[in-house]
Amino acid sequence: MKNIKYLIVGLVFGIIFIKAEVISWFRIQEMFRLQSFFMYGVIGSAVMVGMLSVFLIKKFDIKTLDGEKVVIEPKTFSQGQIYGGLLFGFGWAITGACPGPLFAQIGSGFTVVAITLISAILGTWVYGYFKDKLPH
Repeated sequence: MKNIKYLIVGLVFGIIFIKAEVISWFRIQEMFRLQSFFMYGVIGSAVMVGMLSVFLIKKFDIKTLDGEKVVIEPKTFSQGQIYGGLLFGFGWAITGACPGPLFAQIGSGFTVVAITLISAILGTWVYGYFKDKLPH
């Protein structure tokens, strides 16, 4: 029961995604074909909100709902991020879906997206299996 708040936020977030057409494969294809600014605006807004949120968390030492300190570990760059980003982008462009909206697409009745979800899970498993042999 203590995690019900996450379920509610996820449901609201999914409804917003659906109503804003953020999960629409057509909108995603428009973005990758450089035919529309819509998705770039959505993604850019999300980046700005994230940057502002991290700034405020650090500035005011904001804690989690459970009272724990928020720790943001510094990230180091590796060339594997380039390869992973390219693979992720190609998959996103081909399927018209990134991992976030997959569940909203399936919940909206686009059950064929279940293949994309299974592929994403399989890809995550393959990465975990070969992780030690990949460039990091």
